Amino acid sequence: METYLGIDVGSLTVKFVLINEKGEVLYWTYERTGGRPIEAIQRELKKLKEWIENHNPKIEISGVGTTGSARYLAGVIVGADLIKNEITAHAKGVCHFIPDARTVIEIGGQDSKIIILENGVAIDFALNLVCSAGTGAFLDAQAFRLGIPVEKFGELALKSKNPTTIGSRCSVFAESDMIHKQQIGHKLEDIVAGLCEGLARNYLAGVAKGKKILPPIVFLGGVSENVGMRWAFEKALGQKIIVPKYNKVMGAFGV
Repeated sequence: METYLGIDVGSLTVKFVLINEKGEVLYWTYERTGGRPIEAIQRELKKLKEWIENHNPKIEISGVGTTGSARYLAGVIVGADLIKNEITAHAKGVCHFIPDARTVIEIGGQDSKIIILENGVAIDFALNLVCSAGTGAFLDAQAFRLGIPVEKFGELALKSKNPTTIGSRCSVFAESDMIHKQQIGHKLEDIVAGLCEGLARNYLAGVAKGKKILPPIVFLGGVSENVGMRWAFEKALGQKIIVPKYNKVMGAFGV
């Protein structure tokens, strides 16, 4: 049984996707690297080997592609047949599931990007690699400060009746503003909703500045799991946001 493996190694996570010749996903993983990408890749390869031995020893991996910020490192480790940038990989993956997609919002741990598509091809893109205010790390840091697991952020945000406006142009200032709002008695769910709105606002004012955001709009990356962030983008854009299957591992699927 011939299969193909896609590996996406980013700043905080490593993603594996194994597909068959029909493009069907047989196996996928999404794990944090803990700052040690080489060890994380080796660990995930061992897990994949065990899964193949237990599920179908006849599976043969006929090709491997790598993408993400550590794609060249990953490519050397696994002897990749194909090494592609994450813009190309995400565009390819998205268009497999949503052929008419026009805009891709992707927010990861340390970076975020926007991809503009036309007829299934990426015609424009922008990246944010400088400031954490528009990334998952921003939400992680605030969740830690508030003592709430970041996974609970979304459902808390949706309970808010009156989101607090938080100055979110910078992570450091956002934190001091958030503490101030807590001290003057703002409800926790209103603060969390305000943080989600702030991240969406930052992204649209920074990464997406000057870009024409047309529907269908697809939301990818670890942050797309957060229902509060989906709500914040839908509110800001006045458009429906699509979070497809394999939203966290689309780069690995695409490559």
